[in-house]
Amino acid sequence: MFLLASMIATLCVCSQRVAAMDGTNSPTAETPAERDARMVWWREAKFGMFIHWGVYSVPAGFYAGKPVGGIGEWIMSDAKIPKAEYRQFASKFNPLKFDADAWVKTASAAGMKYIVITSKHHDGFAMFNTQASPWNIVQATPYGKDPLKALAKACRKYGVKLGFYYSQAQDWNNGGSACAGKWDKAQEHSMDDYIDQVAVPQVKEILSNYGEFPAVLWWDTPCDMNRQRAQKLYAVVKQIRPGIIMNNRLGGGFKGDTETPEQTVPPRGFPGRDWESCMTMNDTWGYKSNDNNWKSAATIIRNLCDIASKGGNYLLNVGPTSEGLMPQPSLDRLAAVGRWMQVNHEAIYGTTATPFGDELGAAVKAKDGYGNDTLVSSASDWRCTVKPGEIYLIIFNWPAGGKCALPVLKTKVLKATLLAEPDAAITVAQSVSSLTLALPAQAPDAVASVVRLDLADQIVKIQKIK
Repeated sequence: MFLLASMIATLCVCSQRVAAMDGTNSPTAETPAERDARMVWWREAKFGMFIHWGVYSVPAGFYAGKPVGGIGEWIMSDAKIPKAEYRQFASKFNPLKFDADAWVKTASAAGMKYIVITSKHHDGFAMFNTQASPWNIVQATPYGKDPLKALAKACRKYGVKLGFYYSQAQDWNNGGSACAGKWDKAQEHSMDDYIDQVAVPQVKEILSNYGEFPAVLWWDTPCDMNRQRAQKLYAVVKQIRPGIIMNNRLGGGFKGDTETPEQTVPPRGFPGRDWESCMTMNDTWGYKSNDNNWKSAATIIRNLCDIASKGGNYLLNVGPTSEGLMPQPSLDRLAAVGRWMQVNHEAIYGTTATPFGDELGAAVKAKDGYGNDTLVSSASDWRCTVKPGEIYLIIFNWPAGGKCALPVLKTKVLKATLLAEPDAAITVAQSVSSLTLALPAQAPDAVASVVRLDLADQIVKIQKIK
């Protein structure tokens, strides 16, 4: 009997194993509970800094005295710069003004809990000390130091997680692929040799040389990454750092842990999947001196709220200069986001998606105090996040006179508090057919004001309106 019970228990455990990260249906050693434990810090963080920094910051969007279209880190491909000529930019890459502590403190002050930086982008230039290629910041530049080590030390100091972006497939200098096609005979090389001699050794290095980091490995553009090539890299990661979080861009059918919409917010997120929306502050990732099309701080704050309300993370990019400085417009916007987060951070960190599914559609309907259908708001007016026992109503467009009708809850609302003005009086009127708030007449924040609803139960229950 004991043996039979043990067999049944074993079968039950096996039945709960999650599908492998490679997208197959084969079981892995990770249960849903183990996956949740591995992902918990990332899910709670919600907000991170993306950093695109490399030798492409030297031309800064210009080649032969003329501006080059496209994004800054693609200038070698966009301008079809010969390999030998492009490599000369390294002699001018000397970021003496780089201050790892300042960068990490800037991210932390903005409310960001993690940083993901380009360890190698598509031009193949390694921003770390690698033995697999001399085309790196330590050997090929007058700077001669590994900035990733300095960032790891600073992140450790200030309690920020550090992740590495790595271009595993495209490498225009070391023999990898080129999504837009190669333009220089010197680039011709065996893709398999590149994987074996450059990509695999470098991934081993970035996974092994920075203490507890990286916490995230961010792949990109899997051009020509067949199953066999991707498997070699995947195997290295699982051997050296099995608990790391990987995105969905390795290629070869490997799903990874996170979806990665770029420059957009999916209308309804990715139900059932962890996801992270990466966006620029202007029009480029790598630094371009002539790109001044900056998003407003208000847009960035509302993007953060929108993404959190749909259950995702926001990875916001900074493109430092070749001197090692973050552009001032980026710093200004990050400071503004930080001021908002100081007041309203509890509506972002550790939250889950809105319980009001229709909030993400064209409009939200509810019943007014007389039982009539009423339009609560358009989807542009508000967002909502949740913690056990709490709802955070993030209002973009303050209701006229402070009168706010919400979708009806079965769960009793005990109290409503304005995060920016905790002592402000808010009256809650709740019945089986209506839920309304009497807010102050004026919004405390012109961009986004947060009202916390304390609930009688840990779980939010919605009253379905017929």
